[in-house]
Amino acid sequence: MKLRIGVLYGGRSGEHDVSLCSAASIVSALDPLKYEIIAIGIDRNGRWFVQDRPVIVDHADFGRVLTIEKMGIWYVNHYEEGGKLFLHNVEDGRRVGVDVVFPAVHGTFCEDGTLQGLLELAMVPYVGADSIGSSVGIDKDISKRLLRDGGIPVVPWITVSRTEWTGGGTRVIEAAGEKLAGPPLFVKPARTGSSVGVKKVKRGDELGEAVDYAFMFDAKILIEKGIDGREIECSVLGNTKPMASVLGEIIPSHEFYSYESKYIDPDGAKLVIPADVEQPVADSIRETAINAYRILSCSGMARVDFFLEKSGVFYVNEINTIPGFTRISMYPKLWERSGIGYSALIDNLIDLALERHRDKMRIRTEW
Repeated sequence: MKLRIGVLYGGRSGEHDVSLCSAASIVSALDPLKYEIIAIGIDRNGRWFVQDRPVIVDHADFGRVLTIEKMGIWYVNHYEEGGKLFLHNVEDGRRVGVDVVFPAVHGTFCEDGTLQGLLELAMVPYVGADSIGSSVGIDKDISKRLLRDGGIPVVPWITVSRTEWTGGGTRVIEAAGEKLAGPPLFVKPARTGSSVGVKKVKRGDELGEAVDYAFMFDAKILIEKGIDGREIECSVLGNTKPMASVLGEIIPSHEFYSYESKYIDPDGAKLVIPADVEQPVADSIRETAINAYRILSCSGMARVDFFLEKSGVFYVNEINTIPGFTRISMYPKLWERSGIGYSALIDNLIDLALERHRDKMRIRTEW
Protein backbone atom coordinates (compact mmCIF):
# COMPACT_ATOMS: atom_id res chain seq x y z
CA MET A 1 0.00 0.00 0.00
CA LYS A 2 1.33 3.43 -0.94
CA LEU A 3 2.18 5.97 1.73
CA ARG A 4 0.12 9.10 1.37
CA ILE A 5 2.50 12.08 1.56
CA GLY A 6 1.12 15.51 2.37
CA VAL A 7 3.45 18.14 0.90
CA LEU A 8 2.82 21.26 2.99
CA TYR A 9 3.79 24.56 1.37
CA GLY A 10 3.17 28.31 1.16
CA GLY A 11 2.50 29.77 4.60
CA ARG A 12 2.29 33.11 6.40
CA SER A 13 5.88 34.02 5.74
CA GLY A 14 8.10 36.37 3.79
CA GLU A 15 9.43 33.20 2.15
CA HIS A 16 6.02 32.14 0.81
CA ASP A 17 7.09 32.22 -2.85
CA VAL A 18 10.32 30.33 -2.14
CA SER A 19 8.20 27.61 -0.55
CA LEU A 20 6.06 27.21 -3.69
CA CYS A 21 9.26 26.58 -5.64
CA SER A 22 10.62 24.01 -3.15
CA ALA A 23 7.26 22.23 -3.11
CA ALA A 24 7.15 21.97 -6.92
CA SER A 25 10.53 20.21 -6.94
CA ILE A 26 9.54 17.79 -4.16
CA VAL A 27 6.22 16.89 -5.77
CA SER A 28 7.97 16.29 -9.11
CA ALA A 29 10.53 13.97 -7.49
CA LEU A 30 8.25 11.85 -5.28
CA ASP A 31 8.03 8.36 -6.77
CA PRO A 32 4.37 7.74 -7.76
CA LEU A 33 4.95 4.00 -7.42
CA LYS A 34 5.78 4.47 -3.72
CA TYR A 35 3.69 7.45 -2.72
CA GLU A 36 0.31 9.05 -3.20
CA ILE A 37 0.82 12.82 -3.23
CA ILE A 38 -1.49 15.31 -1.55
CA ALA A 39 -0.63 19.01 -1.86
CA ILE A 40 -1.60 21.08 1.20
CA GLY A 41 -1.20 24.76 0.45
CA ILE A 42 -1.32 27.48 3.12
CA ASP A 43 -2.13 30.92 1.76
CA ARG A 44 -0.66 34.19 3.04
CA ASN A 45 -3.59 34.55 5.47
CA GLY A 46 -2.99 31.13 7.02
CA ARG A 47 -5.90 29.30 5.36
CA TRP A 48 -5.29 25.68 4.34
CA PHE A 49 -6.33 24.20 0.97
CA VAL A 50 -6.01 20.62 -0.25
CA GLN A 51 -5.25 19.42 -3.78
CA ASP A 52 -5.10 15.74 -4.66
CA ARG A 53 -3.95 16.68 -8.17
CA PRO A 54 -1.06 19.11 -7.63
CA VAL A 55 -0.62 21.70 -10.38
CA ILE A 56 2.86 23.05 -11.22
CA VAL A 57 3.17 26.17 -13.36
CA ASP A 58 5.92 28.45 -14.68
CA HIS A 59 6.88 31.51 -12.63
CA ALA A 60 8.82 34.55 -13.86
CA ASP A 61 11.20 34.69 -10.87
CA PHE A 62 11.14 31.19 -9.36
CA GLY A 63 11.06 28.95 -12.40
CA ARG A 64 8.46 26.30 -11.52
CA VAL A 65 6.06 26.65 -8.59
CA LEU A 66 3.26 24.60 -7.05
CA THR A 67 0.02 26.57 -7.18
CA ILE A 68 -2.43 26.95 -4.29
CA GLU A 69 -5.96 26.39 -5.54
CA LYS A 70 -8.12 28.28 -3.06
CA MET A 71 -11.23 26.13 -3.28
CA GLY A 72 -13.38 25.06 -0.36
CA ILE A 73 -13.22 25.70 3.38
CA TRP A 74 -10.81 23.21 4.93
CA TYR A 75 -10.47 22.42 8.62
CA VAL A 76 -7.47 20.62 10.07
CA ASN A 77 -8.25 17.94 12.65
CA HIS A 78 -5.26 17.68 14.95
CA TYR A 79 -6.41 14.29 16.23
CA GLU A 80 -8.88 11.98 14.59
CA GLU A 81 -6.94 8.78 14.12
CA GLY A 82 -3.49 8.22 15.59
CA GLY A 83 -0.66 8.55 13.12
CA LYS A 84 -2.59 10.44 10.42
CA LEU A 85 -3.45 14.05 9.74
CA PHE A 86 -6.99 14.63 8.49
CA LEU A 87 -8.39 17.62 6.65
CA HIS A 88 -12.11 18.22 6.09
CA ASN A 89 -13.83 20.37 3.48
CA VAL A 90 -16.99 21.63 5.18
CA GLU A 91 -18.48 22.76 1.86
CA ASP A 92 -18.59 19.40 0.08
CA GLY A 93 -17.89 16.95 2.90
CA ARG A 94 -14.58 15.68 1.53
CA ARG A 95 -12.20 14.11 4.03
CA VAL A 96 -8.50 13.66 3.23
CA GLY A 97 -5.95 11.91 5.41
CA VAL A 98 -2.15 11.78 5.03
CA ASP A 99 0.36 9.34 6.54
CA VAL A 100 3.47 11.56 6.50
CA VAL A 101 3.74 15.33 6.19
CA PHE A 102 6.63 16.76 4.17
CA PRO A 103 6.91 20.45 5.11
CA ALA A 104 8.28 22.51 2.24
CA VAL A 105 7.65 25.73 4.13
CA HIS A 106 10.17 28.30 5.23
CA GLY A 107 10.35 31.07 7.82
CA THR A 108 7.84 32.52 10.28
CA PHE A 109 4.90 30.31 11.37
CA CYS A 110 6.33 27.50 9.25
CA GLU A 111 9.89 26.68 10.23
CA ASP A 112 9.76 28.02 13.79
CA GLY A 113 8.13 25.15 15.69
CA THR A 114 4.52 26.35 15.47
CA LEU A 115 3.64 24.04 12.59
CA GLN A 116 5.69 21.20 14.07
CA GLY A 117 3.77 21.52 17.35
CA LEU A 118 0.48 21.06 15.52
CA LEU A 119 1.79 17.96 13.78
CA GLU A 120 3.01 16.53 17.07
CA LEU A 121 -0.44 17.05 18.60
CA ALA A 122 -1.82 15.11 15.65
CA MET A 123 0.80 12.41 16.32
CA VAL A 124 1.61 12.28 12.61
CA PRO A 125 5.11 11.65 11.22
CA TYR A 126 6.69 14.66 9.54
CA VAL A 127 9.97 15.47 7.85
CA GLY A 128 12.56 17.71 9.49
CA ALA A 129 13.37 18.98 12.96
CA ASP A 130 10.79 18.63 15.73
CA SER A 131 9.15 21.55 17.53
CA ILE A 132 12.12 22.12 19.85
CA GLY A 133 14.80 21.93 17.15
CA SER A 134 12.73 24.11 14.84
CA SER A 135 12.04 26.86 17.38
CA VAL A 136 15.65 26.92 18.58
CA GLY A 137 17.11 26.74 15.09
CA ILE A 138 15.19 29.64 13.61
CA ASP A 139 15.98 32.04 16.47
CA LYS A 140 19.43 33.37 15.63
CA ASP A 141 19.86 34.85 19.11
CA ILE A 142 19.01 31.67 21.05
CA SER A 143 20.89 29.39 18.68
CA LYS A 144 24.01 31.56 18.93
CA ARG A 145 23.89 31.42 22.74
CA LEU A 146 23.56 27.63 22.74
CA LEU A 147 26.31 27.16 20.16
CA ARG A 148 28.63 29.55 22.00
CA ASP A 149 28.04 27.72 25.29
CA GLY A 150 28.70 24.45 23.45
CA GLY A 151 32.15 25.68 22.44
CA ILE A 152 31.31 26.42 18.81
CA PRO A 153 32.60 29.72 17.36
CA VAL A 154 29.86 32.18 16.33
CA VAL A 155 30.00 35.69 14.88
CA PRO A 156 29.98 38.38 17.63
CA TRP A 157 26.57 40.04 17.98
CA ILE A 158 24.21 42.05 20.12
CA THR A 159 20.47 41.45 20.39
CA VAL A 160 17.97 44.32 20.38
CA SER A 161 14.24 44.26 21.17
CA ARG A 162 11.83 46.74 19.65
CA THR A 163 11.27 48.24 23.11
CA GLU A 164 15.01 48.79 23.59
CA TRP A 165 15.25 50.46 20.21
CA THR A 166 12.29 52.80 20.62
CA GLY A 167 13.31 53.62 24.18
CA GLY A 168 16.99 54.24 23.57
CA GLY A 169 18.19 54.05 19.98
CA THR A 170 21.28 56.12 20.72
CA ARG A 171 22.42 53.63 23.37
CA VAL A 172 21.94 50.75 20.94
CA ILE A 173 24.08 52.45 18.32
CA GLU A 174 26.77 53.18 20.89
CA ALA A 175 26.73 49.55 22.08
CA ALA A 176 27.11 48.31 18.50
CA GLY A 177 30.14 50.53 18.03
CA GLU A 178 31.76 49.48 21.30
CA LYS A 179 31.06 45.75 21.29
CA LEU A 180 31.31 45.06 17.56
CA ALA A 181 34.04 47.56 16.62
CA GLY A 182 31.75 49.51 14.31
CA PRO A 183 31.02 48.97 10.58
CA PRO A 184 30.87 46.83 8.61
CA LEU A 185 27.89 45.34 10.42
CA PHE A 186 24.92 43.19 9.46
CA VAL A 187 21.43 43.82 10.83
CA LYS A 188 19.06 40.85 10.79
CA PRO A 189 15.59 39.94 12.06
CA ALA A 190 16.07 37.18 14.65
CA ARG A 191 13.58 34.74 13.15
CA THR A 192 13.50 34.92 9.37
CA GLY A 193 15.36 33.08 6.64
CA SER A 194 16.39 33.64 3.01
CA SER A 195 18.03 36.93 4.08
CA VAL A 196 14.59 38.53 4.47
CA GLY A 197 14.97 41.87 6.29
CA VAL A 198 18.80 41.78 6.24
CA LYS A 199 20.92 44.83 5.47
CA LYS A 200 24.66 45.42 5.42
CA VAL A 201 25.80 48.58 7.22
CA LYS A 202 28.98 50.13 5.81
CA ARG A 203 28.76 53.50 7.59
CA GLY A 204 27.59 54.42 11.06
CA ASP A 205 24.84 56.69 9.77
CA GLU A 206 23.23 53.73 7.96
CA LEU A 207 22.60 51.71 11.12
CA GLY A 208 19.37 53.36 12.22
CA GLU A 209 17.68 52.80 8.87
CA ALA A 210 18.82 49.17 8.78
CA VAL A 211 17.46 48.56 12.29
CA ASP A 212 14.08 50.10 11.40
CA TYR A 213 13.94 47.90 8.32
CA ALA A 214 14.72 44.70 10.24
CA PHE A 215 12.01 45.49 12.80
CA MET A 216 9.47 45.33 9.97
CA PHE A 217 9.98 41.55 9.97
CA ASP A 218 10.45 40.68 13.66
CA ALA A 219 10.17 42.13 17.16
CA LYS A 220 13.74 41.07 17.96
CA ILE A 221 16.79 41.73 15.80
CA LEU A 222 20.52 41.05 15.78
CA ILE A 223 23.37 43.39 14.94
CA GLU A 224 26.40 41.32 13.93
CA LYS A 225 30.02 42.08 13.28
CA GLY A 226 30.82 41.92 9.58
CA ILE A 227 33.20 39.04 8.79
CA ASP A 228 35.57 39.25 5.83
CA GLY A 229 35.35 35.63 4.82
CA ARG A 230 34.02 33.05 2.40
CA GLU A 231 30.48 31.65 2.73
CA ILE A 232 30.72 27.89 3.21
CA GLU A 233 27.72 25.57 3.62
CA CYS A 234 27.34 21.99 4.81
CA SER A 235 24.26 19.74 4.65
CA VAL A 236 23.47 17.43 7.56
CA LEU A 237 21.15 14.41 7.39
CA GLY A 238 19.98 12.05 10.12
CA ASN A 239 18.37 11.63 13.51
CA THR A 240 20.54 10.15 16.26
CA LYS A 241 23.45 9.42 13.89
CA PRO A 242 23.70 12.48 11.64
CA MET A 243 26.17 12.67 8.77
CA ALA A 244 27.63 15.65 6.95
CA SER A 245 27.93 16.24 3.20
CA VAL A 246 30.83 17.65 1.25
CA LEU A 247 31.17 21.41 1.56
CA GLY A 248 29.91 24.01 -0.87
CA GLU A 249 30.75 27.65 -1.32
CA ILE A 250 28.46 30.55 -2.18
CA ILE A 251 30.13 33.32 -4.20
CA PRO A 252 27.56 36.14 -4.47
CA SER A 253 27.81 38.72 -7.24
CA HIS A 254 25.91 41.17 -5.01
CA GLU A 255 27.45 42.79 -1.95
CA PHE A 256 26.23 39.86 0.15
CA TYR A 257 24.04 36.81 -0.33
CA SER A 258 20.74 38.72 -0.24
CA TYR A 259 17.21 37.58 -1.07
CA GLU A 260 17.60 39.09 -4.53
CA SER A 261 20.86 37.26 -5.23
CA LYS A 262 19.35 33.98 -4.00
CA TYR A 263 16.09 34.02 -5.90
CA ILE A 264 15.52 37.00 -8.22
CA ASP A 265 18.81 37.62 -10.05
CA PRO A 266 19.71 34.51 -12.12
CA ASP A 267 23.36 35.57 -11.94
CA GLY A 268 23.18 36.58 -8.28
CA ALA A 269 25.54 33.92 -6.99
CA LYS A 270 27.83 31.12 -8.03
CA LEU A 271 27.68 27.76 -6.24
CA VAL A 272 30.97 25.88 -6.05
CA ILE A 273 30.74 22.18 -5.07
CA PRO A 274 32.91 20.90 -3.55
CA ALA A 275 34.34 24.03 -2.00
CA ASP A 276 38.07 24.52 -2.40
CA VAL A 277 38.98 24.16 1.28
CA GLU A 278 42.08 22.46 2.68
CA GLN A 279 41.18 18.99 3.90
CA PRO A 280 41.97 19.48 7.62
CA VAL A 281 39.83 22.64 7.70
CA ALA A 282 37.05 20.97 5.69
CA ASP A 283 37.01 18.01 8.09
CA SER A 284 36.82 20.38 11.05
CA ILE A 285 33.92 22.31 9.49
CA ARG A 286 32.01 19.10 8.77
CA GLU A 287 32.55 17.88 12.34
CA THR A 288 31.42 21.26 13.68
CA ALA A 289 28.29 21.12 11.51
CA ILE A 290 27.31 17.80 13.10
CA ASN A 291 28.07 19.12 16.60
CA ALA A 292 25.95 22.23 15.97
CA TYR A 293 23.13 20.03 14.66
CA ARG A 294 23.18 18.00 17.87
CA ILE A 295 23.49 21.00 20.21
CA LEU A 296 20.43 22.61 18.63
CA SER A 297 18.41 19.38 18.92
CA CYS A 298 17.94 18.98 15.16
CA SER A 299 16.71 15.88 13.38
CA GLY A 300 15.90 14.88 9.83
CA MET A 301 17.81 17.58 8.00
CA ALA A 302 19.47 20.97 8.27
CA ARG A 303 21.95 23.11 6.39
CA VAL A 304 24.68 24.71 8.50
CA ASP A 305 26.20 27.92 7.14
CA PHE A 306 29.73 29.11 7.97
CA PHE A 307 32.06 32.05 7.42
CA LEU A 308 35.66 31.03 6.68
CA GLU A 309 38.45 33.59 7.03
CA LYS A 310 41.71 33.45 5.08
CA SER A 311 43.53 32.38 8.24
CA GLY A 312 41.45 29.20 8.43
CA VAL A 313 39.36 30.47 11.34
CA PHE A 314 35.67 29.78 10.81
CA TYR A 315 32.38 30.67 12.48
CA VAL A 316 28.90 29.17 12.36
CA ASN A 317 26.65 31.79 10.81
CA GLU A 318 23.29 30.04 11.21
CA ILE A 319 21.41 26.79 10.80
CA ASN A 320 18.42 26.21 8.49
CA THR A 321 16.13 23.38 9.58
CA ILE A 322 14.00 23.50 6.39
CA PRO A 323 16.52 24.64 3.79
CA GLY A 324 15.60 25.51 0.23
CA PHE A 325 14.72 22.27 -1.53
CA THR A 326 14.65 22.95 -5.25
CA ARG A 327 16.86 20.80 -7.46
CA ILE A 328 19.36 23.67 -7.67
CA SER A 329 19.29 24.48 -3.95
CA MET A 330 22.49 23.95 -2.00
CA TYR A 331 21.11 21.35 0.43
CA PRO A 332 20.19 18.67 -2.16
CA LYS A 333 23.08 19.59 -4.46
CA LEU A 334 25.59 18.94 -1.67
CA TRP A 335 24.06 15.52 -1.04
CA GLU A 336 24.01 14.77 -4.76
CA ARG A 337 27.77 15.42 -4.86
CA SER A 338 28.10 13.25 -1.73
CA GLY A 339 26.39 10.33 -3.45
CA ILE A 340 22.69 10.71 -2.57
CA GLY A 341 20.49 11.83 -5.47
CA TYR A 342 17.46 14.09 -5.13
CA SER A 343 14.77 11.38 -5.15
CA ALA A 344 16.81 9.12 -2.86
CA LEU A 345 17.27 12.05 -0.47
CA ILE A 346 13.50 12.52 -0.28
CA ASP A 347 13.08 8.80 0.46
CA ASN A 348 15.71 9.09 3.21
CA LEU A 349 13.93 12.02 4.80
CA ILE A 350 10.58 10.21 4.82
CA ASP A 351 12.23 7.15 6.40
CA LEU A 352 13.82 9.39 9.06
CA ALA A 353 10.41 10.95 9.80
CA LEU A 354 8.89 7.50 10.32
CA GLU A 355 11.85 6.39 12.46
CA ARG A 356 11.56 9.40 14.78
CA HIS A 357 7.79 8.98 15.00
CA ARG A 358 8.15 5.34 16.09
CA ASP A 359 10.66 6.42 18.73
CA LYS A 360 8.40 9.18 20.07
CA MET A 361 5.40 6.87 20.22
CA ARG A 362 7.32 4.66 22.68
CA ILE A 363 7.34 7.49 25.24
CA ARG A 364 4.97 6.90 28.16
CA THR A 365 2.40 9.64 28.75
CA GLU A 366 0.75 8.09 31.82
CA TRP A 367 2.25 7.46 35.23
